Amino acid sequence: MLKPLPKIGILGSGSGSNFASIARAIAETRLHAEIALVLSDNPEAGILKKASALNIPAEALPQSKFRTKLEPEIEALAAEKLIMAGVEWVVLAGYMRLIKAPLLERFPNRVINIHPSLLPAFPGLEAWTQALEAKATVTGCTVHWVDAGMDTGEIIAQAKVHVLESDTPASLHARIQVAEHTLYPATLERLLHPEVHR
Repeated sequence: MLKPLPKIGILGSGSGSNFASIARAIAETRLHAEIALVLSDNPEAGILKKASALNIPAEALPQSKFRTKLEPEIEALAAEKLIMAGVEWVVLAGYMRLIKAPLLERFPNRVINIHPSLLPAFPGLEAWTQALEAKATVTGCTVHWVDAGMDTGEIIAQAKVHVLESDTPASLHARIQVAEHTLYPATLERLLHPEVHR
């Protein structure tokens, strides 16, 4: 008998390019998982529109008065929605808020993020601009476990991207995103199916 596919919930704040790469990897059977629910802290986020277009359940969370985190009761609501959808793993895809106790406690060691730098270098916002300002010659992206800090969780996998002399923030960010769209689904496949990918 076939094992049921692991169910993932995706949290995102923006256009949803990493969500799209995960959905594409599932469709192409490079990632054996089911996206059970997409949640966003931004009711206008492109990720919600992309999910709806694929008939994946997608919802906006209540508006928060904070910029960098959610009120505990809103995050507890998010956790409840994920649990009700049968979610086993929480995947952050361009989610711009810190994760706190309600989600971390309900999904211990099951919350994963991708960040557009080679952590621990350049945590926080616009990591590609930080890399250019620091005159870095190499940057990239990092898949890591999520803890209560900003991009401080244990590193799972990384991919390097060389910085070109001609790079602008936009061109460097675009190339980092290409690396993200390969690294994230491949890393999720390894995490969700360790018995296959030893």
